[in-house]
Order: sequence, then structure tokens, then C-alpha cells
Amino acid sequence: MDNIVIKDLEIYAYHGVFEEEKKKGQPFIITAELRLDLRDAGMTDSLDKTVNYAEVCDLISQVMLEEKYNLIEAAAENIANTILIKYDKIKSVRIVIKKPEAPIEMSFDTVYVDITRSKNISYLSIGSNIGDKEGYLDYAVDQLNKDEYIRVNKISSYIETEPYGDVEQENFLNACLEIETLYSPMELLSVINDIEQSAGRKRLVHWGPRTLDIDILLYNKDIIMEDKLKIPHPDMTNRQFVLEPLCEIAPFAYHPGYNKRVIELYDKLRRNNNGS
Repeated sequence: MDNIVIKDLEIYAYHGVFEEEKKKGQPFIITAELRLDLRDAGMTDSLDKTVNYAEVCDLISQVMLEEKYNLIEAAAENIANTILIKYDKIKSVRIVIKKPEAPIEMSFDTVYVDITRSKNISYLSIGSNIGDKEGYLDYAVDQLNKDEYIRVNKISSYIETEPYGDVEQENFLNACLEIETLYSPMELLSVINDIEQSAGRKRLVHWGPRTLDIDILLYNKDIIMEDKLKIPHPDMTNRQFVLEPLCEIAPFAYHPGYNKRVIELYDKLRRNNNGS
């Protein structure tokens, strides 16, 4: 990625833990590094291929002035998220907020926070085998798209598959999604659990019937092994109903555990299932 750097933008604002800071105010010095591909802008000399720097400065000022934060950490977080949501071209931002007049009874130059936030690519599996199966999958896509921290980039075909496991039940309708998100993996898990619950999901039987099931398959190239969340999904390589639709939208997505692309994993599973 290339960088656009807005360095040491000074904004007088009203943030701090102490009431005096919120009342009197003080200067804050902000640097924003915007990471995006600038080749088209350089080749065409066209403003619509880049980001308007003055507009970004106005946006930073708006975030700094529309609310009074206790912490500059919160101000930095909101600036980063606001920029990433507004500008599709920007893939990552670094925000530095300096507070040179922080209430510290010692000699110092400045206090600052320095954060980097990025848009993350994640792949999800969605499935349903109760009631209006297609309606539940459409509902999942719609609810994800309504969240300002998520954008659904790709949707596979909906495929009908036999149930996985030993529980007798109806066939499933399954699909995979590619999303772009500002959420961390654990935050994303919480969001999809809420969507499942709002669709009437009840976790009564392992691998049992469900109105809506959403699984995180991959998240960037991360490997996560927590009690409540494991990424890549531990069983995805054994599930044709996952790899088939995933291969349709992201054949070259990378599985960091097996060091293979999705299309390689899918081909291997099909060969195993065919006994070859």
C-alpha cells in the first residue's frame, strides 16, 4: 500500500478525564497516515482515483469536536473507524493524537497515542435447514450488510446439501460469504451470534437442525485458538458444503493451518470422497 500522510493537524478540542479539560479545552496534534493504492491516481492525475486530503481533515475535525471524550484513545479509535467506513479506497489507517498540554505535574514534551486499524477480509459459512431456508440465508446477508462495520463483498450460490453428522434431519441450504470488516475476530463472533439468535437459533443438539448457522471460516491469514473461537474453522476442510461454495467465491483464499489454497483443499476432499 502507498501512503497519504496528514502530519501535525492542530485542533483545539475538549477532551480529558477532568472537567476542567472538557470546559477549557486544549490543543491536540493529529497525524493521519492513510494507506491505499495510489497508482491509478498517479497515472491518470485524477482526483477521483485518490482521497481528498482537505475532506479528510474536515472529517477528523468533526470527530474531534462533535463529542467530548475522556480518553484520546477513544478519539483515535473513532477517527480511524470513521475514515475507514467513509472511504472504500483506504484499506488501513494509522492515527497519532498528541496531547502536549496534558495535566501532568512534571516536565514533558507531549503525550500521545498511536494506533493502526485496518479493514479485514473474512470468509463465513451460512446454513439453514428449518422453515424458509432461503429466507434465513437472505436474512443473514441483510443483517450483516446493515452493520456499518461490515460489508458483504461476495455471496456464493445457495446449494442444497445433506446434513453433516449423525442426527436425522432435513437437508440444508448452504452458502459462503466474503466480508470486509472492522471488527476483531471475537467482536465478529459476537455479532454473528446475535444474528443467529435473532433468527431463532436454538443450540439444543450438536450438529442438529437450526434456523440459521453462521461460522467464521477464515479471518485474514490469522490463526486463533481460543476456547470460544478457533480460526481457521477446525472442520472446514472435511465439509464439502463449505469448500464447494467457498471455492466458488474465493478459490485462492489461503488456509494458514494447512498452507494451502481453498481450491487445493476442495480438490483433495473431492478425491477422498470419490475414493481416488
